[in-house]
Amino acid sequence: MPVPFEALLPLGIIAGMFALGGAGINALQRISTLGKPQRLNLDHWDRALMGRNQRLTGHPYGQSDNVVAPDEFSRSSPVFIRKLSSTL
Repeated sequence: MPVPFEALLPLGIIAGMFALGGAGINALQRISTLGKPQRLNLDHWDRALMGRNQRLTGHPYGQSDNVVAPDEFSRSSPVFIRKLSSTL
């Protein structure tokens, strides 16, 4: 019983394209997250820490090992205060 080798070539091409696409998506995700795994199931605390990292390093996935925060960090609070109207 002969092996239908004509079908193996397209099967290899299709499987190779799927593998190439998956590797490309993985590479793009790793580049966009500075080589760290993508964060999933984020709660409010994780989002707050990502905002802190964004303000400290300029990237949500970046981390700093500096013990003392820079002076700009003390003035970049994520809490926005609404100005009360004077007609109270």
